[in-house]
Amino acid sequence: MFLMIQYRPSSAFDSPFMTTNSGTPIYNNDSSLTVGSRGPVLLEDYHLVEKLANFDRERIPERVVHARGASAKGFFEVTHDISHLTCADFLRSPGVQTPVIVRFSTVIHERGSPETIRDPRGFATKFYTREGNFDLVGNNFPVFFVRDAMKFPDAIHAFKPNPKSHIQENWRILDFFSHHPESLNTFTFFYDDLGIPQDYRHMEGSSVSAYTLINKAGKVHYVMFHWKPTCGVKCLTDEEAIKIGGANHSHATQDLYDSIAAGNYPEWKLFIQTIDPDHEDRFDFDPLDLTKTWPEDIVPLQPVGRLVLNKNIDNFFAENEQLAFDPGNMVPGIYYSDDKMLQTRTFAYADTHRHRLGPNYKQLPVNAPKCAHHNNHYDGFMNFMHRDDEVDYFPSRYDPCRNAERYPIPSAILTGRRERRIIEKENNFKEPGERYRSWDPARQERFIRKWVDALSDPRVTHEIRSIWISYCSQADRSLGQKLASRLNVRPTM
Repeated sequence: MFLMIQYRPSSAFDSPFMTTNSGTPIYNNDSSLTVGSRGPVLLEDYHLVEKLANFDRERIPERVVHARGASAKGFFEVTHDISHLTCADFLRSPGVQTPVIVRFSTVIHERGSPETIRDPRGFATKFYTREGNFDLVGNNFPVFFVRDAMKFPDAIHAFKPNPKSHIQENWRILDFFSHHPESLNTFTFFYDDLGIPQDYRHMEGSSVSAYTLINKAGKVHYVMFHWKPTCGVKCLTDEEAIKIGGANHSHATQDLYDSIAAGNYPEWKLFIQTIDPDHEDRFDFDPLDLTKTWPEDIVPLQPVGRLVLNKNIDNFFAENEQLAFDPGNMVPGIYYSDDKMLQTRTFAYADTHRHRLGPNYKQLPVNAPKCAHHNNHYDGFMNFMHRDDEVDYFPSRYDPCRNAERYPIPSAILTGRRERRIIEKENNFKEPGERYRSWDPARQERFIRKWVDALSDPRVTHEIRSIWISYCSQADRSLGQKLASRLNVRPTM
């Protein structure tokens, strides 16, 4: 007689070390497998793909992140000639207009959460160009908390509500990010006034990750994209946010909709910063590290064009909930860089959409290109494209479809060992210190109060509190001393 034991998976039987889903030990759960210290990321990094694929499927049908959002349609118009930098058709000359749809969002909280919450904001633009869709997917902060996508699911988990109580708690956030000093730079935005924009019209946007521009001759430049609202940047204090949020949890969506309906069309100017890859060693930071900004006094802003939103969406579900952005949607003249986060986002976004909307999500009108397109991607769940072709392979002498004309992509020679490691130029504390010192005393005080409130969480240990004071002290000695004094902790510097 056999003793039947019911097997029930439980976290109580966790391994003392990290493993894959199949139980294989993981010796490095912090860094993607790359060619050299910077990249690009290798698709053979099974653990990274498995980790992201599991993360992408955690919620249905709501987005895992950026669930709360509002969209509007309009156009982008080129105002300045940058054809010497890129051969992108939609940027070919001043006066060229391209239809767009833009989605603004909060990042962490669910679809029904208030828009007054302290949270990064998404700023995603889909350009319907003559050469296919180009999706510029960014945030209102120009930097991100971690530099390697291996840590992205963990970072979001730390910000999400406690899985046991479903309450967002500071101790979880500060515990995780205490292991990542590079996050301090983004916290100077998160705990700053910019952490709560007044509404979407008065909010900046940034690509966050560096892309590359390629001109007709094949010359490559790293590029960062920046949206600047013509009506200026405005934010809410915590007190204002509580008051507005209590009265209308959709205030930013309503402001966007009402403004467009009244003919008060929101407008942003697009600027770029560019760095010649041949000159990147001149900087004391890695230009492809998305925890860093590019100093405007060294890398000046260059005007490109203007974005005007002049039409509200016709249906919220069809053009907001089913709207899907993908950093992998590129056009000739613009390409990826070796930014580890961008490299992995090209997989993760599309994978999320296939899970949330189905494998044919790009057939949905809001996601479909407006130019002629053709491929042999057939059938699958929710395929509604009418096709009467007899040839579904390539090449064929019965089908005149051919390869497109070749266009330039970055051709740098890649060398390096397979390895998991951080980039060489971390320089984690210079920028947050400079940013803090650039504020007036009142703004510094509001920032300090946010840190004191967060670090006063009763479950934040003395060790974690000391680590954050150390980080802040390395950014600015007076900031660390003020935090230590108010928290009654002896500073380590």
